[in-house]
Amino acid sequence: MPAVEKKKIALGPEHDEKLRDAVRDVLRQLGASQVRHDWGVAGSQELSALEVDLGDQRVLFEAETYMGLSITGPADLVDRIAERINESRRR
Repeated sequence: MPAVEKKKIALGPEHDEKLRDAVRDVLRQLGASQVRHDWGVAGSQELSALEVDLGDQRVLFEAETYMGLSITGPADLVDRIAERINESRRR
């Protein structure tokens, strides 16, 4: 079985509520299943991580203070999700 290429994309600022709404909407539309959700604070940094399954693939969304909101996972899936999020935000 060939190795799956992983990719990480910065989607935007972690505090952008419209971006977070778009992420939730796209994940709902795609039928994502939540695997885990973690949240924590370390000094001035707040970090949250949401891991979801889409079919037999898994992606990770991370939001970190000053670092932004990002998505990591199989390259083709990350690209598709990011494009749908961008389309959703343009509406």
